[in-house]
Amino acid sequence: MELQESSIFEKLILRDEFVFEQVFKEHFKNLHSYAYTMIRDSADAEEMVQQVFFKLWDRSGNLTLSGTIGSYLYRAVHNECLNFLKHQKVRARHQLHVAYSMKHEPTQQPLTNDPQMLEEKYTQALQELPEQCRTVFQLSRFENLKYREIADRLGISVKTVENHMGKALRLLRLKLIDFLPLLFLILDF
Repeated sequence: MELQESSIFEKLILRDEFVFEQVFKEHFKNLHSYAYTMIRDSADAEEMVQQVFFKLWDRSGNLTLSGTIGSYLYRAVHNECLNFLKHQKVRARHQLHVAYSMKHEPTQQPLTNDPQMLEEKYTQALQELPEQCRTVFQLSRFENLKYREIADRLGISVKTVENHMGKALRLLRLKLIDFLPLLFLILDF
């Protein structure tokens, strides 16, 4: 078994696509389940696991692997999930701070008819989306790609594309609530 594991590591370091694919197929489902127990969101859990495999492939030449490939992947998914959760806490604190600040500022009518402000808020809201979610949204809305084309281009399932689009639209609606009437005229939500 040790020899087999070291052989797997060597082939991964040499970017052997067949071995990488086998490792992915063998471990993805269980890693996704593990990530889901930490994050409680299937699309985010899938993104965490995909990110780990992306990093494994992208940095394979610079990795020093020890132990089993399974233990490495579980540790990497665990760390990826912890970073994600930390980021979520920071975002939540920021949103609370903004809500508190807005509550204690003099009330002012929102400028829902200001296209320049809408564009700024829209750009900011897009930047705050998770990376994969933003990429899927931009490919769909700005490059007019169909879900199947996006899935093929990014190497993900059509269902994952659907999940990312749903999440992107949900988050954008929340962030741009004051501008929704104007947004519906500009974008086809």
